[in-house]
Amino acid sequence: MGKIYVLDTNVLIQAPYAPSCFEENEVVIPLVVLEELDNLKKDEGERGANVRRTIRFLEQMRAKGNLTDGIAMENEGILRVEKNYLDVELPPDLPEYKSDNRILKVCKGLAQNREEQVVLVTKDILLRIKAQLLGIKAEDFTTEQVGEHETQYPGRIEVYVPEEVFKDFKKKGIPVESAYCIDEKGNAYVPEFFENEFVILKADQSHKKTQLGRVENGLIRKLDYKKSAPYGIKPRNAGQYFIQEALMQPAQKAPLVIIKGIAGTSKTFYSLAVGLEKMLNHYTGEYRRILICRPNAQFDSEIGFLPGSEQEKISPLLRPVIDNLEQLVDSDEQERYSNEVELSGKIEEIFERRIIQAEAMNFIRGRSIAKTYLIIDEAQNMTPAQVKGIITRAGKDTKIILLGDPGQIDRPFLDDRTNGLSYAAEHMKGSPLCWQITMTQEECERSELAMDAVQRL
Repeated sequence: MGKIYVLDTNVLIQAPYAPSCFEENEVVIPLVVLEELDNLKKDEGERGANVRRTIRFLEQMRAKGNLTDGIAMENEGILRVEKNYLDVELPPDLPEYKSDNRILKVCKGLAQNREEQVVLVTKDILLRIKAQLLGIKAEDFTTEQVGEHETQYPGRIEVYVPEEVFKDFKKKGIPVESAYCIDEKGNAYVPEFFENEFVILKADQSHKKTQLGRVENGLIRKLDYKKSAPYGIKPRNAGQYFIQEALMQPAQKAPLVIIKGIAGTSKTFYSLAVGLEKMLNHYTGEYRRILICRPNAQFDSEIGFLPGSEQEKISPLLRPVIDNLEQLVDSDEQERYSNEVELSGKIEEIFERRIIQAEAMNFIRGRSIAKTYLIIDEAQNMTPAQVKGIITRAGKDTKIILLGDPGQIDRPFLDDRTNGLSYAAEHMKGSPLCWQITMTQEECERSELAMDAVQRL
């Protein structure tokens, strides 16, 4: 016996293809969901676009038959619109005029009149709780979910190698099968390695002997840019060496770089340093510009209504970028802020020369961006659909850099398992075109006060 899946509006907004994800089961869309889609169809940005995609899909299904009776989909499931069960009673504390409660009435009515198990699918945690109180099974939409934070791919690994093999590392590399890890019981095992995975190598007879490498074609090879100092910046820890290696690689070899880590791990700082190195210090024509984008759900939807030019509209979101530029354009910590006007002038010149440009996420959609050093900051606030849209529209010789902290999400219906940053990292692991690294807490460069507060508060 199959199941009946009742879809909430937010599922269709995030994933217009959701009705096709439930195999040979019945998918029900309550009439109130259609009303909510109708109210959102003219919205700007990704939300409006996804709503319109959903509506077009429903129209295609309607052309095949009667949606109230049910229409067979390609996956052999049944799609149906439910308009009944208005007379189903809910507890007095759940007013009927609310859309969420009308969806609950449909679920309860189906459960009372059908033999199949009824499952409400929603991104709304509170709605799932209310469903449970009514005895209705509720689930999150998990098709785009990745594993728990602890199980997500970090892009790095620490291994041991025999002393005699360790000596040959710089000359010819080390086969991955020669490296091993130690489990909790003290037993050695050969881990699974992924292409472009960064490696901390330790000689098993002398743990003080350490090298940094990267997996390439079954070998652990030395880093190509270990001795580099982009824009005068030198790495301070293993994670920064790995960041530098990934960012310094040309776009043809490393077109996608994903960097995850808490605030203070130099994600944005290092990305800007490498970009400025390639655009100013050693200009080779590799990139036409540095393009910065910071997703912000509320801002992206309202930018068209804000006064001023595009640059004026997005200037509030550029403050973190400017903070990092202040440190980069004047490396002298003692004299950096002695002349604020001069410092501000240096930064303004970079923007006036169009070396660095900034755009809202709304203006990135649908474009093909060529020969661009593209930094997506705060990428944890992107949906999987947005990430797909960015990566799949990368033009020739463009390098895409996704930065963010999955633990700091400001967008409704996203968490550390469903955000676009984690989604991209998990699905792109092992790709020869994707380089990624997760920074550790020990590699944070924040002030002593900030670090102390992290531990205490």
